[in-house]
Amino acid sequence: MNFLKTFFQSINTQRLRTFLTLFGIVWGTATLIILLAFGMGFRDQMMLTMRGMGEDIVLLFGSQTTQAYEGYGIGRQIRLRESDAHALEQHIPQLREIAPEYTTWSAELRRGNRRNSPQLTGIPVVYGDMRNIFAREGGRWLNKRDMEDQRRVIFIGDHLAELLFGDQEPVGEQVMVGQTPFTVVGVMQPKTQDSSYGQRDRDRAFIPMTTFSTMFGTDLLNNIIYQVDDPRNNSYVKGRVEQILAQRHRFDPSDTDALLIWDTAEFWSFITYFFLGFNGFMGMIGFVTLAVGGIGVANIMFVVVQERRKEIGIRRAAGAKRRTILSHFFAETFLLIGFGAAIGYVVAWGIVYLMQFIPIQDFVGTPQFTPSVGLIAFAVLVVIGLIAGWMPALRASRLNVVDCLR
Repeated sequence: MNFLKTFFQSINTQRLRTFLTLFGIVWGTATLIILLAFGMGFRDQMMLTMRGMGEDIVLLFGSQTTQAYEGYGIGRQIRLRESDAHALEQHIPQLREIAPEYTTWSAELRRGNRRNSPQLTGIPVVYGDMRNIFAREGGRWLNKRDMEDQRRVIFIGDHLAELLFGDQEPVGEQVMVGQTPFTVVGVMQPKTQDSSYGQRDRDRAFIPMTTFSTMFGTDLLNNIIYQVDDPRNNSYVKGRVEQILAQRHRFDPSDTDALLIWDTAEFWSFITYFFLGFNGFMGMIGFVTLAVGGIGVANIMFVVVQERRKEIGIRRAAGAKRRTILSHFFAETFLLIGFGAAIGYVVAWGIVYLMQFIPIQDFVGTPQFTPSVGLIAFAVLVVIGLIAGWMPALRASRLNVVDCLR
């Protein structure tokens, strides 16, 4: 009780300076937490949008040769076929899933007088899970029987469903694909997606690849998608893919331009390191802001020590040891910082909570007051408290008793 009474008496004698010092701690704490909360929210939003493409998938496209090989010149177009996907699946046991993908832009979809020309895609059943495409309640994704029987069924994106059907329920209804009627079996659940390799899934239409191949009379693919059983095998699998396709299409295996390979796992790795640096930078800004408040605390504690020299001298003459004086002023510093930090936590929590109601989620995500953010802020406050409290407390403990009582 005597400790707290003395502490508040000291603050009362320097009200304005104490207020400004506390404001610095409050502002610094709130700034640090808000910046970290925004960084965490932005990271999670970016990862959410990346999952719209699918997780740990590799996209394989045919391109053009840039090296002469076995009598073939440069500039030869490599066109992937469905048999290439089967060959890769057969010869690379490290593949978890593989999906050949047919596409065309020439098939118009009609529903009454409503028309649209989306990217029409022919794919196998595993494609949906690989690309995180899931059916809305009341519908379904394509199944094995659709493939085996070459059924004329179609799965459409949620935005395409609105364009063709408006407020009407699409499942069970028919759309014309060119001159052929197809039955809608499902509509995609809305999802966040900021990247694609043709068109966003919400605007696309999907049919069984067996139906597509028969309907359009082709086995030429737009691309192949595959997943590896273990991310550590990515480099090995990539090399095997290039070797097998080089042998099948007769191009130099060292010609890296003959195939375009987009490994999304590499982008995930980039995102991880990017946000590690980004959040570190945001935390550094908050740390500097809080450090300014810490300087203010150190300054006021030096003043307190100067004004209480007589008290220090009396306590030392009465037998108080140096470490007792040191711990006393150290505790006062932490109490001052803790009081300001508590207010800063409340202010930051309030601002983060209010930001939930501002429509910025699609751009920078939603700020998150997570336990990790709170722990980081606490650790920074401890460091600032140690730095700000050590020098004034050390000075108080080293004052000469005679000089203090003179």
